[in-house]
Formats: sequence, structure tokens, C-alpha cells
Amino acid sequence: MKTTITAKKMQVPQNFTEYAESRLDAKLNKFFDDDADAKIVMSELKNQIVIELTVRYNGIIFRAERTAENKNDALDSAIDKIIRQIRKNKTKVEKKLKDSAFKEAFAEPVEEVVDYTIIKEKKFQLRPMDTEEAVLQMNLLSHEFFMFLNAKTGSVNVVYKRSDGTYGLLAPDNN
Repeated sequence: MKTTITAKKMQVPQNFTEYAESRLDAKLNKFFDDDADAKIVMSELKNQIVIELTVRYNGIIFRAERTAENKNDALDSAIDKIIRQIRKNKTKVEKKLKDSAFKEAFAEPVEEVVDYTIIKEKKFQLRPMDTEEAVLQMNLLSHEFFMFLNAKTGSVNVVYKRSDGTYGLLAPDNN
């Protein structure tokens, strides 16, 4: 598994790099082949370490974000969250993971499979606006996300409210 570790406004200690690579290998190699890509972003927020772990493999993206006082604890918690995501969606991701991923990986019973049934479909007209106007419109509607046509790029974008109270923007990568 290819591992990339970056830090925001802090240094990545060498011992953490070694720890992270060994933990990822020990816990996740049973699910992913060597061509999996793991990205760890480490930052500090209010004397807590925030670890964002993203694993890309075979077109599937697994993501976990965890906060703890210790960077190793935050990483272990993020890895455990990704394993829970894999277990919860076992039947849906089984075909995309390593062939041997589920043979002996789970001795205990697997959680009940959740059915992703769409119960409501909503259509609406997209109108061009800038990002700030989209955030304002989202807040006026008291929604957690808002889809709009970006006036600058001409593409469909989504603004969303993050758990830390800030906002995010989803935009297509048209390379």
C-alpha cells in the first residue's frame, strides 16, 4: 500500500511515519492489494490531533476522520472506522476488494446489510451563482448542503456545512 503523510502547520515525526505504515499494513493489507493508495493528513485543533485517513482502491474511496490527544490513537481509531465501513458494506464492496479479503478477516458476525433505497427524488432548476451566494442560500434554507451552477466555471457544484462549522465545496475535476 502506497502511503502519503502530510501535516498542516506541524511536522510529521519520523517515528509516526513508521508507525502509520506498519499499522496500515497490519490492519488493511487483508483488504487491499499493493496498488492501494492511503493518504493521511494530520493537523492540530484545540490541543487535539486530527487525523484524516483516505484510502483509494479500485475506484472506491474510504475516508475516516478522527480526533484524539495522541496522534497514534487518532490513527488507530481512523483505521478501525474504515474497517467498520468495509464490514458494514461487505456485500457491496466485496467484489472490488482483494479476493482473500473476507475469507478469514471476520470471525465474528457481520453487521446487518443496509438497503440504500431512494425514497424521495427532487428536481429543481439550477441557476448560476457564486460560492458565497450558494452558502447564503443554503443557510437561508437551513440545509446541510446546496447544489448550484457555479457562475465562474459553469459546472455543477455543491457547498456543504462541515462538522466543525466551516464550509466545503465539491466541484468536478475536469482534467
